[in-house]
Amino acid sequence: MLKKGILNPNIARLLAETGHKDTIVVSDAGLPMPLGVERIDLAWKENEPGYIPVLAEILEHIVVEKAILAEELKTVSPAMHEEILKTLPQGVPVEYVPHVELKEQTKQARGIIRTGEFTPYPSVILVAGCAY
Repeated sequence: MLKKGILNPNIARLLAETGHKDTIVVSDAGLPMPLGVERIDLAWKENEPGYIPVLAEILEHIVVEKAILAEELKTVSPAMHEEILKTLPQGVPVEYVPHVELKEQTKQARGIIRTGEFTPYPSVILVAGCAY
């Protein structure tokens, strides 16, 4: 039995299997889940678990070379936008795309980790970096 770190076996496996340039999505409760992409659903009620704590824990375990966010996040959910920027590793480039394009890009993800977050547009695509 693990005594610390990510206890969810599916998340631990997904992170361990992720290689350079692979993408992982940390999503809100409403992001459509593309067929064929692994879905790890943590949501159990409105806003539980919250988005920021899940994102922060994921970022403790993987190298990220880029983050992709929906352009709409900046205007529709500016407080969440600021929280996400504070949570991402310092210096990681952030790319903004229309939400429709973000949803298309999730079809290529290695996996999607769904939170219970009810704030609009916080889903992020994390592009894995290389640890060396």
